[in-house]
Amino acid sequence: MAGRHRVVVVGAGVIGVTTAYYLAAAGHDVTVVDRQSGPALETSFANAGEVSPGYASPWASPDVLKKAPGWLLMKHAPLIFRPNGDPAMWRWLFQMARNCSAERYTVNKRRMVRLAEYSRDQLIALRRETNIAYDNRSQGTLQLFRKQAQLNGVAKDVEVLAAYGVPFEVLDVSGCLSAEPGLAASRDLIVGGLRLPNDETGDCYKFTITLAARAEALGVQFMFNTSVVALEQSGGLVVAVRTKEGRVEGDVFVVAMGSYSPALVRPLGIELPVYPVKGYSITAPIADASMAPESTLLDESYKIAITRLGDRIRVGGMAEVSGYGRSLDPKRRQTLEYSLTSLFPGGADVTQASFWTGLRPMTPDGTPVVGQTAFSNLYLNSGHGTLGWTMACGSARILSDMITGLDPDIETSDLSMARYRAAA
Repeated sequence: MAGRHRVVVVGAGVIGVTTAYYLAAAGHDVTVVDRQSGPALETSFANAGEVSPGYASPWASPDVLKKAPGWLLMKHAPLIFRPNGDPAMWRWLFQMARNCSAERYTVNKRRMVRLAEYSRDQLIALRRETNIAYDNRSQGTLQLFRKQAQLNGVAKDVEVLAAYGVPFEVLDVSGCLSAEPGLAASRDLIVGGLRLPNDETGDCYKFTITLAARAEALGVQFMFNTSVVALEQSGGLVVAVRTKEGRVEGDVFVVAMGSYSPALVRPLGIELPVYPVKGYSITAPIADASMAPESTLLDESYKIAITRLGDRIRVGGMAEVSGYGRSLDPKRRQTLEYSLTSLFPGGADVTQASFWTGLRPMTPDGTPVVGQTAFSNLYLNSGHGTLGWTMACGSARILSDMITGLDPDIETSDLSMARYRAAA
C-alpha cells in the first residue's frame, strides 16, 4: 500500500499511540479515536512496568494444564477462573488448550521472542531519537524461584534464549542477591533465578502520554471522548469509523482496541481470538531504598512482577479469566502485597499503595495479531496480553512498514490472522 494515506487508528493505549507515532513519522496523516479522555487510561495505565523480551512466553504450555488446578486452590492464587455463559470465553479456552503441546509451545515461544526482541531494539532506537523519559531503567530482569523444581525447569526456555542470542544468567542465591541486594532479608525463601541483563523497565503510562504529545507534534489528531460504534464497509473496503459523535473517514484503518477489538471486527466476519485476562497492580512509595528492588523481579511462584519506577514500586500480575468486569477484589491486593513484603520487607509503604485492575487482551497462542485482514485496508494490532508494553514499538513499526509499502525488518507472515485460518 505504498504512498501517503489517511490512517484512522482506533484505540489510544500504548499499542494505538505507538502505531500512530510510527505512521506519522513515516509521513501518513493519522487520526486516533478513543472513548477515554486521554491516552493510556485503561490497560496501559498501571501495568507491571517491565520490558522483558526474554520472558516472552505463551501461557499455553505443556505444564499449564497440570499446574492450573493447584494454582486455583492456592491462598495467593496466580490464576483465578470465574466461568460465565459467554461462548467467546469457552472458545478461547479451548483454543488455548490446543496450544499446550510441547511442539506448539516451542513455535509460539520462538515467535514471541522474535517480536519482543525486535520491539526492545525499536524502543532503544526511539529513545535515542527522541530522548523520551518515562522512569526508565536498563538494569535487567530477575526471574526468582522459590522452589528447586522451578529452577530445574528453565532448560526449555534457556534453549530458546540461546537460539536467539539473548544474553542470560542462571543464578544461585548469592547471584540473586548480587543482582538485587534488597533481597538480603529474604534469602531463605530463594533457591535461585534466571536473569536477563538486557531487559528494561519503565512507566508505560508516562511513556504513552509523552509519545502521544510527540505524535501530536507530528500532526496526529487525537479524538478523545469519542465512543466507536462500528466500522463501515463498502465495496470490499472499510470506508469509515462510525462513532456516537459522527463518522471518521480514512483510506486505511487500524484496530488497536485491546480486549474490545473482537466486538468491533466481528460484524465484518472477522473472528479475532482475543479474550480479556484480568490483571491487578499496586503502586507504593519506596520506604527504604536499600530494601527495594533495583529493577524488575518476577516472583515465579505467584506470577507477579515487582518493578522499581523512580520513587515508587509497581507490583503487578495474576491472571483472572472472568469476562469484562473491572471490579477490584481485595484478595488480589493481599496477594500483591504478600509477594512484595515477603521478598522486600520494609522496601515500600504498602499502606499508601494505590490499587488498580486492567483487562489484558490475550490470544490463545500468546502472540498478538499484527497485520492485514481480508479487507485490504483494515489492519489489526491487538492481542498482546501481558506484553503490550514489551511488544508495542515492534508491533507498531511492523504495521507502519506494511502500510507504507516497506518490507518489515523481521519475519511477519505468522503474526496475522492467517495463522488461525491455517490451524483451523
